[in-house]
Amino acid sequence: MPDQPNLLVLMADQLTAGALPAYGHRVVRTPHIDRLAGDGVVFDSFYCNSPLCAPSRFSMMAGQLPARIGAFDNAAEFSADVPTFAHYLRAAGYQTSLSGKMHFCGPDQLHGFEERLTTDIYPSDFGWTPDWTRFAERPGWYHTMDSVTQAGPCTRTNQIDFDDEVVYAARQKLFDIARGKDRRPFCMVVSMTHPHDPYTVPEPYWNRYRDDEIEMPRVRIAPADQDPHSRRIRHVIGLEQQTPTEAQIRAARRAYYGAISYVDDQVGALLATLEQARLASNTVVLLIADHGDMLGERDLWYKMSFFEPACRIPLIVHAPGRFRARRVRGSASLVDLLPTLAELGGARLDEPAAPLDGRSLVPALAGADTADEVLGEYLGESAIAPVVMIRRGPHKFVHCPADPDQLYDLVADPDERTNLAGRGDQAALVAAFRAEVERRWSLPDVHRAVLASQRRRHFVYGALRQGQFRPWDHQPLRDATKLYIRNDQELNDLEAMARFPRVD
Repeated sequence: MPDQPNLLVLMADQLTAGALPAYGHRVVRTPHIDRLAGDGVVFDSFYCNSPLCAPSRFSMMAGQLPARIGAFDNAAEFSADVPTFAHYLRAAGYQTSLSGKMHFCGPDQLHGFEERLTTDIYPSDFGWTPDWTRFAERPGWYHTMDSVTQAGPCTRTNQIDFDDEVVYAARQKLFDIARGKDRRPFCMVVSMTHPHDPYTVPEPYWNRYRDDEIEMPRVRIAPADQDPHSRRIRHVIGLEQQTPTEAQIRAARRAYYGAISYVDDQVGALLATLEQARLASNTVVLLIADHGDMLGERDLWYKMSFFEPACRIPLIVHAPGRFRARRVRGSASLVDLLPTLAELGGARLDEPAAPLDGRSLVPALAGADTADEVLGEYLGESAIAPVVMIRRGPHKFVHCPADPDQLYDLVADPDERTNLAGRGDQAALVAAFRAEVERRWSLPDVHRAVLASQRRRHFVYGALRQGQFRPWDHQPLRDATKLYIRNDQELNDLEAMARFPRVD
């Protein structure tokens, strides 16, 4: 198909939309992302479908809600028979590659990508499986408040090591594509782990901000006044054991802003590489995240809830030659990415290989209104029963069989301070939302499926740890016999092929 553009998906981890200047933040400095937003299409009301790393990414890749594909938590297997946007684009003639994090669990570590340029930062086994039947026992492998209480500057971290490699490998791949003989369009996902906690960044990024310009959380809620799910989150992340001081909260937010600036610098390097490789004019660039971060709002941290800081994320689409700059007001979500990329790439979805819960956003990119609806599911740590969310128009409705309902009017109450679900004048709306939940989900069946999956994975993981353990972690192949200068190729020919742009 002659009009197939290249597709470059830039993904940040735990990046809340409200922390970006493109979404109104007045402190964080992101000149490269600002440029994408200034010339691109910005989705103002964009969401993840599950506020947790792996379920969010699996639903994004598959265009299906988490429960439909068994993406319950951070140790759920992503089944190899689930079609992803990488499969659809590959079938449409694309070369597909992934550099960085995708949190795939299970033996299939590619899921339609022809090539993974790096390994993943997180393990691919079942070791992080939660246990709803033993909620009181905090998992030793999950978040603690150390990320907040130890926030500050550093020289290196595990995450800097990873993201430096991710971006280097992606830039090298772009140059290889420009110099190579493969004329297929490309879809490349570059997925960084920043600004995910721990909240520590190298000093140059820490020093881009001052303590006196870091604003503190707007909404503070005492533990006794929190909803039950929020109290469970506090238990899981150890907030009752370590209560951060005001100075630690400020330091954590300062480091988070510094990490966003680090991400922005990597975005700038990748955009510069597109230009240098002469690929920019026919490349659609998308900036997304997997979920947000509470950053101390409502006295909560990290994710795991459907409050705005945890689940509202950026979507910026930059293709000035195709779509004029604009802002999209209607709500959309990550499950819409598969049909959007498929339509951009000319992949056929008239008879999809699996049911899709998302819709193409190409009409919205071209100026039409969106359907203005988002569905969400949370089935991971801190839950004891399925939590589901419906976002439509001004309203957000959150339902869990174990908890009181929550209803917010995000136009009148953007900070979600007032739960309207118990008010008599909202009874009809709450009843309508509850009836919709009944139609859309069989929550008892979902609950049973989660518990059964957790039991299976706990047993399998324990059994596989006996004797010789064979991990599923992706091992990138690097064949040294094909690198640089070797005697199976004429030196002058090799140097000529490696030089870009080529000399006639």
